[in-house]
Amino acid sequence: MSKIVISTSSFGFDHNPAIQQLRAQGFTITGNPYQRKLTEDEIITLLGNDTVALLAGVEPLTEHVLTSASALRVIARCGTGMDNVDLEAARRLNIQVSNTPEAPAQAVAELTLGLMLDCLRQINRIDRSVRQGEWPRSQGRLLAARTVGIIGLGHIGRRVAKLCQAFGAQVIAHDPHLQLAPDGVELVALTTLLEQADLVTLHLPYSPAVHYLIDAEAIDRMKPGTILINAARGGLVDETALCAALNTGHLEAAALDSFEQEPYHGPLCECKQAILTSHIGSLARETRQRMEIEAAENLKQGLIEAGLIDE
Repeated sequence: MSKIVISTSSFGFDHNPAIQQLRAQGFTITGNPYQRKLTEDEIITLLGNDTVALLAGVEPLTEHVLTSASALRVIARCGTGMDNVDLEAARRLNIQVSNTPEAPAQAVAELTLGLMLDCLRQINRIDRSVRQGEWPRSQGRLLAARTVGIIGLGHIGRRVAKLCQAFGAQVIAHDPHLQLAPDGVELVALTTLLEQADLVTLHLPYSPAVHYLIDAEAIDRMKPGTILINAARGGLVDETALCAALNTGHLEAAALDSFEQEPYHGPLCECKQAILTSHIGSLARETRQRMEIEAAENLKQGLIEAGLIDE
């Protein structure tokens, strides 16, 4: 019997029409037994040689993984990023790959805005102080008085721009794939953005070409007191260089929802100026439901196109 694997750390099996239809057609549906990001060896074992379709999370779908899964014909990513999939190997092995680029955009944009406001108004820091019996009266800063620099103006970056503009912030952006910016957004060179922005927020996919896009040199270009937000992908920021810049006071604060190694246990955990969240960008209930339904529909359509089920 053919198998479908759902490798995301959580999934609403019982409320997904496409998955229920596939189950009724005789497919065995297998979930993630670890309820966390899988390693390369774990996903190889889970896929075995009888999995025809994978509804994927962020586990490494390398060439080794794809060639090991000899029956695999369809990958449907539950999310927007495709950096964990070896797309060239998938093409060569005739494996269809899809994603859900629009579904998580609003949730990630809203989390980004929340992280900005937290950094500016020191909400987390003051909360901890009050719980320790203190009553701090430290002054925060207004988003309305800041220049926000957005790196990457895709589905998420454009929403972040609109949210920041609604607060009255000036927005500049860098995206080498765009020639025309949204209304009120000025496109600038990356170096210009780093030098002018009071907040720098990342909204681009990961690739080896942008590994440590924000490294020690990039951080040095930023104005003293700049705030850095990364709700995109780990590997875009040199976390060691970021920690050093926070400890010296060159950067005022940082907030990260994505890390090079997850779960994260690095030095930023000891940095009071850093806000760290556990890759929760898309984990809004409405968004998650939409992502899962879209990914399952993509998976079903992929099985149809591969000739494994009828329409």
